[in-house]
Amino acid sequence: MIYCNNYKIGLEDIGIKNEATNKALLAIMEDVAGLHSASVGYGVLDIETKKRVWILLDWKMKVIKRPKYNDDIKAETWSRKVERLYAYRDFQLKDKEGNIIAIGTSRWILIDTDRKRPMKLTADIADLYESETDKSVFPEQIEDIKCENYLFKKDYYIQRRDIDINEHMHNLNYLDMAYEILPEDVYKNKVFDNIRIVYKKEILYGEKVVCYYEEQGNKHIITAKSKDKINAIIELS
Repeated sequence: MIYCNNYKIGLEDIGIKNEATNKALLAIMEDVAGLHSASVGYGVLDIETKKRVWILLDWKMKVIKRPKYNDDIKAETWSRKVERLYAYRDFQLKDKEGNIIAIGTSRWILIDTDRKRPMKLTADIADLYESETDKSVFPEQIEDIKCENYLFKKDYYIQRRDIDINEHMHNLNYLDMAYEILPEDVYKNKVFDNIRIVYKKEILYGEKVVCYYEEQGNKHIITAKSKDKINAIIELS
């Protein structure tokens, strides 16, 4: 089952050259994923009654052609496969002519909100999403990000604006944090069309996160740690 929804790039979605930011494109993917889950009874408004919430573990996005202000976007998403604990979801964003302008993939777990533990994804849940097992936007699977030697580290304090409905740092705000850590010349002169975010451990309001920056060729990697444990790794290229 391919789920679709339409969007328009607004003022809050653009940066330099009036083009959509990476955060805006990821927000579209996040939103259409939520709408798809809502359509089968596992959306945001179902969390309180079902005591179940989807938690994102990995993002990967590639921008092919960056949309501009006021452009109409069609977002498509589908369940690619469901394993014992993990659900994989892919995305395509298209312009009004039907050209693919961005692709994405992601990995999720379903959490029991009472027990605070991942749930086994049983057939009755998986069947609701009608997985498109032969439709994948990337030829390769999501791989681990290898961290080597960091060039510097910088503290980042979690603000109220960073917190989501689960009282954790919202997954899109990790991208904001990464941009704050980038060296000034990189931030001003680089356009990143490839985004990868791996979520390891939740971050809460008021926490101090130590961000370690490194470069690997054309890749810029930020590793976020609190209390000496990795919270997330963000790779920009």
